[in-house]
Amino acid sequence: MCLAAAVYLGGWALFVWVGDSWWQLLVAVLMGVIFTQFGFLGHDLGHRQVFRTRRPSDNLGLVVGNLCIGLGWGWWNTKHNRHHANPNHEDHDPDVSPAVIVWSTDQARRSNGLPRFIAKWQAFWFFPLLTLEGWHLHVASFKSLANPAMKRRRLEAITLVAHVVAYLALVFTVLPVGLGVLFLLVHQGVFGLYLGSTFAPNHKGMPILTKDDKLDFLRKQVLTSRNVKGGHVLDVALGQLNYQIEHHLFPNMPAPNLRKAQPIVQRYCEEIGVSYLETGLFESYGQALRHLHEVGAPLR
Repeated sequence: MCLAAAVYLGGWALFVWVGDSWWQLLVAVLMGVIFTQFGFLGHDLGHRQVFRTRRPSDNLGLVVGNLCIGLGWGWWNTKHNRHHANPNHEDHDPDVSPAVIVWSTDQARRSNGLPRFIAKWQAFWFFPLLTLEGWHLHVASFKSLANPAMKRRRLEAITLVAHVVAYLALVFTVLPVGLGVLFLLVHQGVFGLYLGSTFAPNHKGMPILTKDDKLDFLRKQVLTSRNVKGGHVLDVALGQLNYQIEHHLFPNMPAPNLRKAQPIVQRYCEEIGVSYLETGLFESYGQALRHLHEVGAPLR
């Protein structure tokens, strides 16, 4: 976390040093990567992997999420916990709700408007649409502030607004308007694409559950998740979420220990006859895209 913080501050220092230059578009790519890595830190804090108690997790989560990258801590944490409780469940997992992308043939048939138009060829639209994910997360974070039931709503609002003001003030103080807008587009586009690409291999293309599926906890988590094979570089690149099965079984386990738990979990699943899927990164994308293409078939 200290290394990530140093890189974050170093990235903005580089931005100021480069100044009014087209090289800033490369800095924008770098900052998109750094923002995603901070998203991983926020994810771990949300699962109480870092501290033993709730208060420091929530406090640092507000700093990492709201202040540093403009991602609403309270909204995202609530949404993500719902996903963990019922992964890939049509009725309960917000990550497979039919917004722009549809995830099952039933959702495709019921879709209308833009989702119906997109769904026909959504496998081809998927990665281009991820470039908008960063903007979507920021907008959803602010929209969540309208919910009076949100905990610490005033603090959430203050920290989100502080991020936006500081972010835009820094960008447009250093850069002219035209280049500043390009910086924002590249930065947020890379942020959304990278973040979405790290979550896509985990569940997309795995079985979609409905109210008719009655599974115990282990099967509900394992059968809907996919691990991605790779070394330590891939672990860092994917925020160690490539051990998705272990993470879903033990969400409070510190991320560095997931690699150690993986062979134990895999052996146990083999012993009890539960399917355990582990594949390469590009094959995971292939499985996800093939599933999206099959889902849209009724509309073609």
